[in-house]
Amino acid sequence: MVSVRVALVQFESRRSKVESLNVIRGLVEGYESKPDLIVFPEYSMLDPTGLSAEFIYDESEDLKGGWVRFFSDLASTRNSCVVATLFERSRDPPKVYNSVVVLGRDGDILGVYRKTHLFDILGYRESSFIAPGDRLFKPINACGVKLGVAVCFELRYPEVFRVQALRGAEAIVVPAGWYRGPLKEETLRVLAQARSHENVVYTIVAALYGENFTGRSMVVDPFGVVVVDGGVGERVVEAVIDTNLVYKVREKMPLLKLGRWSMLLEEIRDALGSS
Repeated sequence: MVSVRVALVQFESRRSKVESLNVIRGLVEGYESKPDLIVFPEYSMLDPTGLSAEFIYDESEDLKGGWVRFFSDLASTRNSCVVATLFERSRDPPKVYNSVVVLGRDGDILGVYRKTHLFDILGYRESSFIAPGDRLFKPINACGVKLGVAVCFELRYPEVFRVQALRGAEAIVVPAGWYRGPLKEETLRVLAQARSHENVVYTIVAALYGENFTGRSMVVDPFGVVVVDGGVGERVVEAVIDTNLVYKVREKMPLLKLGRWSMLLEEIRDALGSS
């Protein structure tokens, strides 16, 4: 058994990065464990709901700024890998990237992902202040697990997860700011379970909580079973994942091997061409 201890930091982001960082600092300073992997939600820097693109851009930073430096120090101090999020300055101001940074135990950046599928439904328009990334994350080895990355709304796009599973991901982290609404908590849970089961991977969701967001951070195993559910409130939720389980389940359910990917790709191209 290759055990990887995962911590999900669930909290309510504030209206400025200074206030949000104070909340994060309080949670992690009161958390004495030293997990292998610490995951933070989408929109950790601030809750963008109703804010102007110009304000968000003013709060944003590049990857060498103080925001990423805080999480780099956290990684090296705790001897943990850290998955952090930020609004990163783009080449198209006042738009920003909705970025995820994976940091190694020494605090160095192992990988960066800029959200590619933007939340432009249900009355929200993320594209009004966010520029999309142009490529999916390629899984990397991080603290004992081959890790993929997706962001929130991308749970609705199975292809984002499938590509990373085919590239060898054992777990896919999903920083999320899942907006509240009718049956939204159920939707989050069902989608996370489906992405795990169909790709035979762990799905690790760190979700914002608060007036606008659901909470309900969770870890789902390769069978699609929820291992831990963070419920509501500001808290750190822990789970232990077993990377060997991924391969044991794939022996019983070789879904990735049985997929007729060339045929499916042609069918997708045909469907897109005729739509």
